[in-house]
Amino acid sequence: MADSEYKIELTPPDISPYRGGNTGVEYVTTLDSGRPGPHVMVTAVVHGNELCGAIALDFLFREKLQPTRGRLTFAFCNVGAYLSFNPQKPTASRYVDEDFNRVWSPAVLDGPRQSAELKRARTLRPIVDTVDLLLDIHSMQQGTAPLMMCGPLEKGRRFAREIGAPAYIVSDKGHAAGARMRDYGGFGDAKSPKNALLIECGQHWEKSSESVAKDTLLRFLKHCDVVDPAVIGRHLDKRALPPQKLIEVTEAVTIRSDGFTFTQPYKGLEVIAKSGTVIGRDGDAPVRTPYDNCVLIMPTKRLTKGQTAIRLGRFVT
Repeated sequence: MADSEYKIELTPPDISPYRGGNTGVEYVTTLDSGRPGPHVMVTAVVHGNELCGAIALDFLFREKLQPTRGRLTFAFCNVGAYLSFNPQKPTASRYVDEDFNRVWSPAVLDGPRQSAELKRARTLRPIVDTVDLLLDIHSMQQGTAPLMMCGPLEKGRRFAREIGAPAYIVSDKGHAAGARMRDYGGFGDAKSPKNALLIECGQHWEKSSESVAKDTLLRFLKHCDVVDPAVIGRHLDKRALPPQKLIEVTEAVTIRSDGFTFTQPYKGLEVIAKSGTVIGRDGDAPVRTPYDNCVLIMPTKRLTKGQTAIRLGRFVT
């Protein structure tokens, strides 16, 4: 789909008032209750064209939210990409040099490679190292139902269930192209009490993604028990939540050629009934579903060699 075909329903908020922060790192603010409790962090604009997270953090700043225990940190991450957002070319500002959410391994962070995103990640790293509970707010290319990406560990699955929303939880290992922030350090260690979630709020620029971002953020803070529940209750959607469904990703299809194509315009969450169904071609090689009732997760439009084309999973109880 060309940029001109997207409908931009969101307006990126002015985040310049938050540039100074109070942590010594631009666009990062920590609110300290002065009482014992976890360090809770919420991150937005890891990808510069994903606006709903910036809107959600701007909302909480305007509400003058304060923690009742522990510390609460708000971070606008890939600010350089975000500030370049142009509604006429909305896909162009995902990143400056490389994907910010593929650099979160010690080997990359400590390595010699240089980029705008790595410079920013290295600046944020000392703060992320102190975080106990993380919510990373994202959005998607396709207009599908929101997804809570909880990582491959049981502690992540449990955390997603405790939040209670959205309806779909996706348990996966990430991408061959590099590590996500939600899998960094203790977040990805089964023995660590640290935990993290990544919420995909819906299509990047649909109005609904703003509502999902705010609602999920409020539910996350409520569960972390670091904010007055009465304050949360004033804004939380009171409707009953639908039962959650867990999708376990068994395979992330990494693009091997310069000519990957899908057989259908998949959007995600399609259930392919028969094992062996051809859903795409990587050059001349067919990409087949590995089992019956295979769930398609987040097929990409960025069909670039080395990147994840699609994730394949199944519903589990």
